[in-house]
Amino acid sequence: MPGFVALSAIWGASFALIKIGVDAGVPPVWVALWRCLFGALALFGICLARRIRLPRDRVTWMHALVVATLLNAVPFTLMAFGEQLVSSVQAGVFNAVTPLATLLFGLVLLPTERLTGRRLVGLALGLLGVLCLLGVWQGLGDGAGGGTGGGLTGGLACLGATVCYGAGFSYTRRWYGSRDGSAAALSALQIGCATVELMLVAPFLAGPPSWPGPGAAAALVTLGAVGTGWAYILNLGVIRVAGSSVAAMVTYATPVWSTAIGALLLAEPVGWHTLLGALLVVAGILAAR
Repeated sequence: MPGFVALSAIWGASFALIKIGVDAGVPPVWVALWRCLFGALALFGICLARRIRLPRDRVTWMHALVVATLLNAVPFTLMAFGEQLVSSVQAGVFNAVTPLATLLFGLVLLPTERLTGRRLVGLALGLLGVLCLLGVWQGLGDGAGGGTGGGLTGGLACLGATVCYGAGFSYTRRWYGSRDGSAAALSALQIGCATVELMLVAPFLAGPPSWPGPGAAAALVTLGAVGTGWAYILNLGVIRVAGSSVAAMVTYATPVWSTAIGALLLAEPVGWHTLLGALLVVAGILAAR
């Protein structure tokens, strides 16, 4: 369906946009902040145009703060930090680990989830895929992680972002997604909270605001308004038309776009271990379903 393809392309392109931002010298925490700020502006604009009110109860706001930390503020910063050291291709493939991380946290946070033999096999395949992506056979120094010159540190940062996503999705499913309010309102509240969180810490972590030249600035605006704003609306549309199971499959297509865009537009190399790791991760996801 058009919405599914558009969503996978937008989220796949986000890794290249992040790479453009960090390569222009924008500190990772400021990449995350600009991304959330422009995403929040887009979502609040949608709510204003549709006359949608934000939730007002304190409990919803408290859950929004937690979700914003787990799904936006921390992982956006970690992913941008990781892309200082690894290619956008590798970062996109690491992001494919998210469903497995979600499964792990779901086993802890969601009473209905159970660990079966099939899921255990899926998690084992996923772990092998992660080890392959990290290039652990090259050692544990920063030279590990592939032929892009990035290293183990960057790979672990990207992996840390996916762990946050897994925790955030499970938390959202149990405590936030079913709260009163439209999806647009809950999304705007979440991204708005993430923006405030990052505003409070960015100056202490990376100094005053950093804004690059026109090309990188355009990448950051697009990353926020489209990749973090409009994408939420597309995701909701896919869920309403095809259901949450189909919507979750966007994770399979996202690495294809990130690999193609990184290789063709940014001339990034695609190592054999990246492709093998991606295949193992996808096999693990399929086995764990």
